[in-house]
Amino acid sequence: MEIELKKANIRIIGAGLIGTSIALGLKTRSFAVSIEDEQPDVEKIAQNLIGQSDIPPKPDLIIVATPIGAIAATIKALAITYPNATFIDIGGLKSDVLLEIERFPDIARRFCSTHPMAGREIAGPLAARGDLFQGRIWIYTPAVGCAEVVIEQALAVITELGGIAVELDGKTHDQVIAAISHLPQIVSSLLSYSLDELPEEHLKLAGQGLKDVSRLAASNPDLWAELLHANRAVLVAYIDKLSKGLNDLSTSLANDDLRKTHEILSVARENHRRIPGKHGGKKRDYWYLPIVIDDKPGQLALIFDACAEVSANVEDLVIEHTPGQESGLVTLALSRDDAFRLHEQLSSNGWKAHLPRESIG
Repeated sequence: MEIELKKANIRIIGAGLIGTSIALGLKTRSFAVSIEDEQPDVEKIAQNLIGQSDIPPKPDLIIVATPIGAIAATIKALAITYPNATFIDIGGLKSDVLLEIERFPDIARRFCSTHPMAGREIAGPLAARGDLFQGRIWIYTPAVGCAEVVIEQALAVITELGGIAVELDGKTHDQVIAAISHLPQIVSSLLSYSLDELPEEHLKLAGQGLKDVSRLAASNPDLWAELLHANRAVLVAYIDKLSKGLNDLSTSLANDDLRKTHEILSVARENHRRIPGKHGGKKRDYWYLPIVIDDKPGQLALIFDACAEVSANVEDLVIEHTPGQESGLVTLALSRDDAFRLHEQLSSNGWKAHLPRESIG
């Protein structure tokens, strides 16, 4: 079963965002990759993207990127067709898949389950990016009895695509994912759900806050309905806590209890500080540099030229533009020293750069 990854023929089953992104990433690193999907039009797009034309050879490693409900059945069927192949999946939940596969020790020996913590709110092969996994956590969960060589193959895929490997057991994975992935999706979707009676002309006035928080609501409802129901036993407790928070806030507002409202918002702010920063590292205390720009081409490029001139590293940026205005606001997140150095540089060159501040608001 020992396979050197660079010499392996890799087959990806499922040409959605993640499957096609894996295919693109591996293809650019000169791996032998093929991809297939049950939808012919989707399959054709993905195959064109990776330049697949010939009939692919028999696979040595199969990466299953189907919806979670099809993972176990797909692996069991392909394990018979390709008795020497090894398997990886990228499913968003682990417990049920592992429980089913581990009923078949010979297949379990060849299977390492994984879950890249990367994605986009838009789906399908046209949204795929070969660099989607760079610097992202990629969880792996070997099946009971999984051969060491299969784990090594999974880790090699993760490393080649720029992921950061973290091992979790299936139960822990599903509990953690409920809080850090499924709950944000629910909050974003329910926020957008609550806007159905707001007139379109009022929605046009929305600032970046609404756009940021509702971004995930654009995700594929077929995919997410299946995920949420599959993890419902774990999710209910988190939803109940979220509901309690909403009720507490509603009560404090109804009673004009400013102290309680401030307490809730303060706890929320402290919890937000615990969320890791870029690439999963320790969150840094950024300073924010607001710059008013003209609504014309090339403005951002000129700002980044100025950043390069003073060696300022931009960690994040927010762009806001009000309809009808001929100017916009760009807010850059930088270290304190970089923020003040860049402010001086931009101001001396006539930019409408305002003094850096410790919060974006």
